[in-house]
Amino acid sequence: MTATGDEKHYADSPDQGQDPDRKNVPEKRKGPVLLRRDQVGTSTTDQRLLDTTGPTDWLHTDPWRVWRITSEFVEGFGALAELPPAISVFGSARTPVDSPEYAAGVAIGRALVDAGYAVITGGGPGAMEAANRGASEAGGLSVGLGIELPFEQGLNEFVDLGLNFRYFFVRKTMFVKYAQGFVVLPGGLGTLDELFEALTLVQTKKVTRFPVILFGSAYWGGLVDWLRNTLVAQGKASPKDLELFHVTDEIDDVLKIIDESRQPAAEI
Repeated sequence: MTATGDEKHYADSPDQGQDPDRKNVPEKRKGPVLLRRDQVGTSTTDQRLLDTTGPTDWLHTDPWRVWRITSEFVEGFGALAELPPAISVFGSARTPVDSPEYAAGVAIGRALVDAGYAVITGGGPGAMEAANRGASEAGGLSVGLGIELPFEQGLNEFVDLGLNFRYFFVRKTMFVKYAQGFVVLPGGLGTLDELFEALTLVQTKKVTRFPVILFGSAYWGGLVDWLRNTLVAQGKASPKDLELFHVTDEIDDVLKIIDESRQPAAEI
């Protein structure tokens, strides 16, 4: 017997060469998926779609999540596809507004806009707000890519174009795909996550000519020393991996590094 759609049927009978124990085994096909025995349900896909009084557990299953993930990619690509050249700026959400790090974030956001770039951040408070603020006050495009968290943050008031994501990996794709480089201000675990994700992508050549700039030598110096004296010294990374990033305290250096990375190789 041949199955069509979600039709329920029984496996071929033994006179067609099948094991006698398989005679009359319930069998159901749902597209490419084959279900037998206890896996065969009593309802159809159409029935579950149209039955508004039915259970909603299907909303939380993995196949449904695939569509939700797809929709986040589509929304992100659609909203950001026509961005001008942009730089992603990362940093701690806990950076105080009256701190030198916040002031540096504002100055970097403003300088990037003056140099012709849009500014992309995680859209939250602290260092992210600072970079968005500098970009907005300079009259540039200030982008915030937020994330759903147990503790509500929301997008800061200086974001002109904002998206909120459910999934970190979708958000990370947008940070890299629509930026020509990263500027990393002092930050915590989330900032480190973005930093090492970017370094791994550059190291494995998943992205090329992508500058990663650590701003604040006093803050990042200890990490750089550990990378050199432990990671590289023990052979866990190559000495050339230390060339995947730059450390600076000067905004002019940030702009110079980004500009050089965008020139044809022969001109650098």
